[in-house]
Amino acid sequence: MDPISPLEQALHAARALVLADLVAGQVAEADVVSLVEESIVQRRWWVEQWPDGVAFVAGLVAQDVQDALLERYGRWPLCPVCGSGDPHALDVEPELGPDPHWVCHKAGVRVASVGSLGSAAGGAVSS
Repeated sequence: MDPISPLEQALHAARALVLADLVAGQVAEADVVSLVEESIVQRRWWVEQWPDGVAFVAGLVAQDVQDALLERYGRWPLCPVCGSGDPHALDVEPELGPDPHWVCHKAGVRVASVGSLGSAAGGAVSS
């Protein structure tokens, strides 16, 4: 059996992290999971063109899915930190870098690492 390449390891990890956040937000329906798969295909090509970007895949997939959900359904993930005012989505930081995490720019806080939204909001981050 051939070992799994670093690219495939990064893509599988990114898929798992983003799916965990979608499950935490109770939005992991089949059509939403398809958005993750579409992003994985695009990011596979992207990393093949720029191999040094392999460490950035999880954050990019999270951003891709967030953008696709905004176009089709609305903001995701909603901020679990701010209890008042207009509902707003978290952002991924760094935009292009390793160790991606969800942040609330309104409150100026890091909410959770990508893949850990469930624990940050007690398992109930909604869209």
